[in-house]
This record gives sequence, structure tokens and C-alpha cells, in this order.
Amino acid sequence: MPAGSGRGRAARSAGSPAQGSAAPEAGADPAFPPGSVALVGTPIGNLGDLSPRAAAALAAADVICCEDTRRTRALLSAAGIATPALLSIERHREAASAAVAVARAAGGERVAVVTDAGMPGVSDPGERVVRAALDAGVPVTAVPGPSAALTAVVLAGLGAQRWCFEGFLPRSGRARSERLAAVAADDRATVIYEAPTRVAGTIGDLAGSCGPERRVAAARELTKLHEQVWRGTLGEAVGWLAGVAPRGEWVVVVDGAPGRGEVGDDEIRAGLAERTGRGADRKSAVAEVARSLGVPRRRVYALALGLREGDR
Repeated sequence: MPAGSGRGRAARSAGSPAQGSAAPEAGADPAFPPGSVALVGTPIGNLGDLSPRAAAALAAADVICCEDTRRTRALLSAAGIATPALLSIERHREAASAAVAVARAAGGERVAVVTDAGMPGVSDPGERVVRAALDAGVPVTAVPGPSAALTAVVLAGLGAQRWCFEGFLPRSGRARSERLAAVAADDRATVIYEAPTRVAGTIGDLAGSCGPERRVAAARELTKLHEQVWRGTLGEAVGWLAGVAPRGEWVVVVDGAPGRGEVGDDEIRAGLAERTGRGADRKSAVAEVARSLGVPRRRVYALALGLREGDR
């Protein structure tokens, strides 16, 4: 079928016998009927990871919402799937495209949603399409597939039975400082996505907030020919990255905070000195140390002023 036309599939449904309900298409996925939206997981690197069910859903779709139409065309071509209508949902177009996609689903078409890699809506477009479909009463299903976060967690070797997904950290400012402090204090492993140009800086910041001895795994090119997973401490990672060309998208898994006994004044002062030495103002340093060590902000502030809490 020519790209940009969903009429062929719709016509087959409309041409079915008219006694009550149309007969289901042979081999059709009952979870992805006409008039619905399916979130379809796609490979994160190795095209062989496209599941048979995902391929069938993409072949059945009248329209595919995608992040980059060029990459989606390449995936469909590799899988031997004729390209239906493609609708871009990259960040700047997602809101408008979501309305179009939901209108087409409400009109009886099958709408698939994909991103360049992995599951839609996880640090990628797709969430607005889901929300618009649910608001319009359009059924939404998922065809699970590869996940960079989960793949990195199981390869990290940190024994992460409990973990949380942070995604991309804020790039700068107070929001970044607060998220770094939260990661440092969390007793669960944390999964962070990062671009190649920023991974060294992020690892350095994590070493500052979590301490250089915190364990970490840094993964890139997952499922591809040159897959690499580096394991060690944050302090060691800083040195390692200094001599590595940081190509590829990165997934960083930071171990959870260890259980701690009572926090002493010296540890608080050391945390304050480390953060102010990095340029943080007193207010930000106090907030970060209080979160990372799990102690009252009043106590940290008193020490920041050079006072012991009992001297007040």
C-alpha cells in the first residue's frame, strides 16, 4: 500500500459481511482491534529483537505514530512490512499529532505508536497520545518490547531487586542539584539516561553527590555489536571516562545508598565543604547534604554557620 494511505485496511473491514459485527481478520491480534491504539516496543539496537507480535501489530496498523519517520521506515523495511501512513510525534509536534492520531482511531483505524528505540512514553514521545486516547474513550493496549533501562539493570550486576527510573536528569541549576541529592539518598538503584556529550559531567556530579565509592554500571550500545558495560565505583568511572570517546547513548545504573548508622557532625561538615567547593551556595549545599544524609536541615544549617546544634 502506498505510504500515507490507511484506506486499504479500513476498506477491508468495511467490506466484511454486515450481519451485526464484522468477522475478525485472519491472524489479527484481538488486543489490537480496529478503533484502538497500540504502544509497540521496538529494538534498542539489534533488529532481531523485534518480536513476531510487534511485527504483526505494525503490519496491521493503518497509521504509525513515530519519533523519526526515517528510522521507522528503515525498521519496517528490514522487517519486510509495507509502510502505512506515518505520523511524526517528535516532541515539538506530539500534542497536535496526538489529536490527529486519536481522531483516526476513533474513526475505526488501528493506530500503532513507536519511538526510535524501546517502549514509547519512557523518556520518549508517546505519553500524550495515550492520554488523548484515554480522554476520548479510545482503547489503548501495549505490545511489550525491549527496554534499555531493564536491560541495563539486569546487566549491571548490582543485585538490584529494587530500583527506580530517573531518566534524564535536569541539565543544570537547582533542579539538577535536588535530583542528584535524591539519587544519593535513595536506597534503591537508580537508572539514568545520558547523552554522550554529557555523560562524563553527570558521572562527576554523581561522584560528588553519592561519594566516589558508590558502585555504578555504565552501559552503551546495548544489544549492538559493540555493546559495552563498565562496572566499578563512581570515582573509578570518572577516571575511566577521561580516556574514553563517549560515543552512543548511555544508561547509568547507580547502586542504592548503603544503610548507615548515626551521622556525625564531621560527615556533615565534609559534605558541606565538598559542595561549597564545587560552587554551591550555602542554601543549596545545606539542602543537598540534608537530603543525601537523611538528617534535619536545621542541624545542617547550624553546622554551616559554624555552630553546634547544642550551642544555640
